Order: sequence, then structure tokens, then C-alpha cells
Amino acid sequence: MARIDLDLAHSYKANPGEDADYALLPLKISFEDGGAYALLGPSGCGKTTMLNLISGLLAPSQGTVKFDGVDMTHATPQQRNIAQVFQFPVIYDTMTVAENLAFPLRNRKVPEDQIKKRVGQIAEMLEMSGQLNQRAAGLAADAKQKISLGRGLVRSDVSAVLFDEPLTVIDPHLKWQLRRKLKQIHHELKLTLIYVTHDQVEALTFAQQVIVMTRGRAVQIGSADALFERPQHTFVGHFIGSPGMNFLRASVSGDSLDVEGNKLPLPAGRELPAGEYKLGVRPEYVTLCDAGAADAVPATVTRAQDIGTHVMLTAVVGAGEMKVRLHPETSPPRAGEVVWLKVLGAHTCFYKNEELVA
Repeated sequence: MARIDLDLAHSYKANPGEDADYALLPLKISFEDGGAYALLGPSGCGKTTMLNLISGLLAPSQGTVKFDGVDMTHATPQQRNIAQVFQFPVIYDTMTVAENLAFPLRNRKVPEDQIKKRVGQIAEMLEMSGQLNQRAAGLAADAKQKISLGRGLVRSDVSAVLFDEPLTVIDPHLKWQLRRKLKQIHHELKLTLIYVTHDQVEALTFAQQVIVMTRGRAVQIGSADALFERPQHTFVGHFIGSPGMNFLRASVSGDSLDVEGNKLPLPAGRELPAGEYKLGVRPEYVTLCDAGAADAVPATVTRAQDIGTHVMLTAVVGAGEMKVRLHPETSPPRAGEVVWLKVLGAHTCFYKNEELVA
């Protein structure tokens, strides 16, 4: 295992001249030894590029990759001692499950008694002990991907194990089982794991630290709680949560706050320089309140959906739209009705130029 430090940028163009030319804009990130990380973002944001720069499948167009302080920028994946699990299963169909799991160890001339012990340990973790003597060719896609995961995890001496959307081919009802297994394996083996996904549930349930990416930038690194409660960028607020954070136009002048044309007092203890902002508040923290409340705005209801666990209210505030999560026993207002929504509180965030204002 190793601490991995990235200080780099990458472009697939020979002479990048603007931000749009970069697959990864300049960044500095450190992955601590034994940590569990997720790279989260939409397709094309640079997640796989970063993973391939870590593994050595790509060399950065500028900057360095260091393992435990040693410059490994131009080292091969073998020299970096990396294990990588890809999106689709990469296994040997003619081999049994046990032979597939043992293959990386036999290549390194590990004694057979150690191989048998390690294969048994990994198979037990993946709940495949009863399939060790089966040929891989006859297994379902999820079982084959378990083998791929096992081959990535079977070596205890790797610097890091990298996962590139490994659960894409898995049926949805099986994904939670494998996520749980990966978390358990990380807890037991203390490996450095870096997991690429576009699925926020996968990232937030698996990783200790999540790196949220968009358009080649890492816009926030933090725990699930930090990403939800204090998004550092409007993209994080929008991308994390279901639905994402509500954003309303706001402006500050003296002690007065204008939210979509509604005058509100600035929250106590909150000092904001005069100017234009975006007010961000999650649907979970918006509540119905009495008409004319000082920290609320009027809104016209457009839809109320009974989700079962909650009622999802959609309403229009000025030129903006808001989502509100109501208690399932709440009697929802009807479409066209005007309600007052509390938007100011401890969880309200303010953004200027898309960045959180401290």
C-alpha cells in the first residue's frame, strides 16, 4: 500500500491553449495509505483519465505522480504495483474460479500453501467458496465480475486497487451486496482503494472521502456528510442529493436580502458583502410556514407527488423552481395554491461565481 500524490494536468491535445482542451485541469490531490476513495461525476468529467494516470496506463502531459514520495510519473503499472478492476469482467473462461483468483499470485511465484490460503480468504469474502472448482465460462455476469474483484484484491502487497465502474454490468438488486462486500473487504484488508463511478449512492456508501468532478476539475473532496451539508460548489449541490439542492437568485444590499424579488432580513450572524448571489437550500431543509414569515418566500405550487416515504412538492418562486420534501402524513397543498416556504436557516448556503461563500 502507498500514499499517492498527484500534482498534474492532462490534455489529449499536443498544445492545449484553453481550459476546454484539458481532460484534467491542474490539480493537487493526495490519497492516504489505506484510505477508501471515490471519484464521482458525470460521463466525460475526467474520472477514468485520473484513474489511468494513477495506474500508469497514461503519463500526464504535465506534472508528477508520486508513490510514498517517489516520482513514478513515467513508471509502468507493473513498477507501480497497481491492481485495476475494469468496467467489464476480465477473466479466463477456461480456468476455474480458484485458478482465476490464484493467477496473479502464481505469476509472482508465491508458494502454493500461501496461494491456497489467500484464495480461500478472498473467496469467502466474496461468498464464492462453493464455486471454487467451477469453470468461469458457465457463470453469470455478476459472478464473473466478483472474480475480477477478487483478482484485484488477492495480492496483499499492492500499492493500491483501482476500480473503474466495476458494478455497471451487475443487476441493480445485486449491487448493494457487492458494495457492502467491498466496504467489508476494505475494513478487513486495509487496502488503498480508489473507486470510479457516476452513481452517487455507490460513491457515498463505499468511500471515506469522495472527490466530486466536473469538466476536468475536482470541485470538492470530502465525506458524504460534508458534500451534502456544505457543498463547496453549486455543481456539488446539484449533483449530490435526490433531488439536488434548490438554487434561487439573491442579492445583498446592506442588511437586506432580496430572494427572487422578495425582501428578507439577512440571517443573524451572517455577513455578506453587497452583490449578486445564489441562495442554495436542500429540499430536506425547506419547510412550510405561516404567510409573511420573515425568513420565508411565497411560492406557487405546481405539483405534489406522494412518493410513499415523503411527499415531493414542486413550487415556483419568482423565476426559480423549488423542490420540498414534506412528511408523508402532511396534507399537501394543491396545484395553483400559494404557500410560504422557509428558505433561511442553519443549512442555507450562499454562492458567488458558483463557489460557496464562507
